[in-house]
Formats: sequence, C-alpha cells, structure tokens
Amino acid sequence: MRTDADDLVVPLHVEELSVTRRRVVGQTVRISTATHEREQLVDEELTHHLVEIERVAVGRVVDSVPPVREEGDVTIVPIVQEVVFIERRLVLKEEVHMRRVRVTTRHTETVTLREQEAVITRNAPGQPAIADDPQSLDDKSTTLLQEQQT
Repeated sequence: MRTDADDLVVPLHVEELSVTRRRVVGQTVRISTATHEREQLVDEELTHHLVEIERVAVGRVVDSVPPVREEGDVTIVPIVQEVVFIERRLVLKEEVHMRRVRVTTRHTETVTLREQEAVITRNAPGQPAIADDPQSLDDKSTTLLQEQQT
C-alpha cells in the first residue's frame, strides 16, 4: 500500500478552442455605365396621301339633293343652289371631285443612337474606389460594392 507521500501526481493539461468571427473589408468593386453615342443614317421610303380637288360645273336641275357618292377612287360631293324661277327648283350647280393620290418620297436623316457599357473597377482594401477615367462614368448609375470576408 502506498501512502499519501508516495502518491504520484500527474498534471493534466486541457486546451480549449474558441472560434469567433469578425468582418474584414476586402476589395471595393465599382460598377458604372458609360454611354457612347454614334451617328447612323436612316434612309427609308415615306408614304402619305394628298387630296386633289377638282370642281366640275354641272348646271342641271334636280328634284332633290343628290347623295355623296364614290366612283372608283373619287369621292363626289354635290353642291346645290336654290334658284328662284316662277317656281323653285334645285339646280345642281357643281360637283367637287376629290381623289386620293399616293405619294412616295425618299427620306434621309441622320439620327444619334446611344449605347451603354459596364465599366468595372476593383481597388485593393483601403484604396478609394476611383476609376481610371472618371469622365467615362455616369454618376447616376454608379454602384459601390465591398467584398467582405468572414
């Protein structure tokens, strides 16, 4: 049997691990749009209609006002006038003939077209996010993102 003095004491060590997270600011990414303009020539045929007016004298007595009528592509609008004789009669004074004429002309015009492209700039941590060519950036559409490491 051993006595207390004879007891062997073995020290034990325990290591413990404590894990924590913290945010570290990484690169800054800037995405913006640059708008470029280019001239493009538009050359198209335009079609429109003209109305030709022709007055045709008739001078014929009629019993009632004739209706508006169409003959082919001509619309005829009768114009009557009352003439006093011993009795009243309608006299077809004239007709107005209207014809639609299709006219095709060539139209040439230079127009300005806009096109956008994405400009992406990456800066190392701690540097300000400034593009190489600040005039090429559209300030209205600039987006800053920071990469975060956890």
